[in-house]
Amino acid sequence: MTDLPLDQVRTLLAVVDEGTFDAAAAALHVTPSAVSQRVKALEQRTGRVLLLRTKPVRPTESGEVLVRLARQVGRLERDAYAELGLSGAGEPTRVSVAVNADSLATWFLGALTRVPPEARLSFELRREDEAHTAALLREGTVMAAVTSSPDPVPGCSVRRLGRMRYLPVARPEFAARHLDGPLRRALPEAPVVVFDRRDDFQDGFVRRLTHGRAEAGVRRHYVPTSEGFVEAVAAGLGWGMVPEAQAVPLLREGRLTVFAPDRTVDVPLYWQQWKLDSPALAVVADAVTEAAAGALRSGRARGDAGRDPAVSARADR
Repeated sequence: MTDLPLDQVRTLLAVVDEGTFDAAAAALHVTPSAVSQRVKALEQRTGRVLLLRTKPVRPTESGEVLVRLARQVGRLERDAYAELGLSGAGEPTRVSVAVNADSLATWFLGALTRVPPEARLSFELRREDEAHTAALLREGTVMAAVTSSPDPVPGCSVRRLGRMRYLPVARPEFAARHLDGPLRRALPEAPVVVFDRRDDFQDGFVRRLTHGRAEAGVRRHYVPTSEGFVEAVAAGLGWGMVPEAQAVPLLREGRLTVFAPDRTVDVPLYWQQWKLDSPALAVVADAVTEAAAGALRSGRARGDAGRDPAVSARADR
């Protein structure tokens, strides 16, 4: 088996992080020629092209594997230093996590407060959709992610967290004006609130209601924050699928109404993380799993979105 020199692997990571060979050389305090030679040597050793020489430089699929390795080795080294009480052990451990906007707006921050203070962790949260979440894990940019996909990214483990329930809601006055009558006819004509141009959740809801014959209306309001999305629906701009935790207070206040109570949608959520024996990752995973058990629905119910891509896209909005 061919060994992978760590100095070459770290150099590859520096080039990807810095974006150019010159910037990587400055960060590593070596010459650009030395950086180029190390990367070429690593490509020769692996027999694969590892970088696309674009601006900025991008890793190939093979390069992503080694970039992830470099980040994981760095994580293990920092954990080892901390356990040995060596220099730098007093610095907080940074944990990077990709999380969907709806989880971030409802239960996820509460999960982080469950991490014991003595763990001395600092968090870097990235709000991303499902496709990019998977890419961030593959690249090693984040160590863990909340995702709607049960399929593990290579090198990652998966835990099921529970189900986030979404309610089809609208302002009562809006529902009386636009949704009076058969929904399969009214919804395709009614104004709708959409998270962003990748959000297919409302369209998927209408497709299922009409057996694929229609989608949500063409009059769309794009509101790319979870809190703003809910407020836009409550203000009467359009109807939308809102997480139960955000909808319930507004339902009690009379600002929202559920116009199709028998058509709630449950989206399964999962925790994916690097397969590392890292104390930092372990304590975060335990805190997230514990919080999810109290905040999300368990098991699988009728209407669970499962692998429906139209719904999964919204789960990671």
